[in-house]
Amino acid sequence: FDAAIFYAEVLEWASSAPGSCEVRYEENEVVLRSRGDVVARIHSGAVEAAPDPTIRPHWQIHFTVDDVEAAARAARAHGGTAHQQGLGSTEAILTDPDGAHFTVTCKGAP
Repeated sequence: FDAAIFYAEVLEWASSAPGSCEVRYEENEVVLRSRGDVVARIHSGAVEAAPDPTIRPHWQIHFTVDDVEAAARAARAHGGTAHQQGLGSTEAILTDPDGAHFTVTCKGAP
């Protein structure tokens, strides 16, 4: 949560200025939303509180896309990988060629 406060202040995510994000604590993670869409989450909480102590607190970045399957195909075509839940999925975790993970979510999905 301290990391979310830091980034919210530095990047003015939680300001009332146009284009800023909503920052909320939801189900043991900090969630950033832009116009209702999730754009990032901070998972795990404090190191000593994590269910698996080898997993450090980390950001999970979310991008909203029109077509999750097309985004997964594009990731593979450009040297990344895609970890999908199945055909017609509304969400996929993608990995770029350098190993960074991010999530793509279909517009309008919860």
